[in-house]
Amino acid sequence: MAILTREISVSTKADLDIVDITGKVAEAVASSGMKDGMVNVFVPGSTASVSTIEFEPNLLEDMKEAMERLAPSGKEYHHHKTWGDHNGKSHVRATLMGPGTTVPFRDGKLLLGQWQQIVLLDFDVPARKRDIILQVIGE
Repeated sequence: MAILTREISVSTKADLDIVDITGKVAEAVASSGMKDGMVNVFVPGSTASVSTIEFEPNLLEDMKEAMERLAPSGKEYHHHKTWGDHNGKSHVRATLMGPGTTVPFRDGKLLLGQWQQIVLLDFDVPARKRDIILQVIGE
């Protein structure tokens, strides 16, 4: 079994940007030369997440509204007292979603559902550049 670690970068907009990274992950798997295995997709940091979703505009809006209900903007979070950066909601949202996901692949292709894409969800208040770690594991 081989393990190959790659890094991809994504620029995000401020305050909950959802970015489709499926193509970049698929490219990393295909270029690894591995036929069967899995790819772990992980975002370092505590204000972003990686997950899967049907990447369509109305569902993206639903996701933003759901996050607003779970950890609303405009609320005073205890975290604000620590650093004064006013991104307490960003930390709560990222904690609820988790930092990564694992996707199997066969014949060098991701085994995603027809309407399933891999996404980066950046919850932080300012726009950012995110580095995402990919570990392709297989044979």
